Amino acid sequence: MGKLISKDRRKRDARVVMLGLDLAGKSTLLYKLKSGQAVETCPTVGFNVESLQTPCGVSFTLWDIGGQGSLRPSWPDYLEDTDTLIFVLDSTDTARLPEAAAALEDALSHPGMAGIPILLLANKQDMPGALAPAELGEKLCWGQLARHRWVLRGCSAHTGQGLQEVLAILGLLLRGLEQSFPSQEQPFTGLVGSRQALEQT
Repeated sequence: MGKLISKDRRKRDARVVMLGLDLAGKSTLLYKLKSGQAVETCPTVGFNVESLQTPCGVSFTLWDIGGQGSLRPSWPDYLEDTDTLIFVLDSTDTARLPEAAAALEDALSHPGMAGIPILLLANKQDMPGALAPAELGEKLCWGQLARHRWVLRGCSAHTGQGLQEVLAILGLLLRGLEQSFPSQEQPFTGLVGSRQALEQT
């Protein structure tokens, strides 16, 4: 799955948009990927953007979009020409998971998101009380998500846990825009694109 892209579009860096509720850790994740350092951040008003590269050599721009309730109506403005969507979930904030699931559903309902692969990140896995990715996945809505190729992975933006794997998976998702996406058995070992995969994890 994925959008058909023109030769002219292939010449630019891939565009990756990162969404999630406020305080999910998106900006910390962005700067950890960029510099390798844990950076204390304030809630993003507007967006942050950095140029990055995956281990397989795919260059991309990562757009970190503010997640406060007042800013979410502007999310569709950033979704045009997106190659992969990252949605960050706070694994410790179980009270807001329904709100996060609803925000994800709204984002995926945007016409420009048809066929776009989704990378779900269960952040803050280093924190006490964090839900494991499989537990968190059980609480997500499956409506719009079921229409996409998606992967769910645990990570910690603060410690860097799981981020190299996240970059590797992102590279495969982005390369899938030009070649067939890998099978569900390779190279992923966790949640990939189906409720059945969740139940087997």
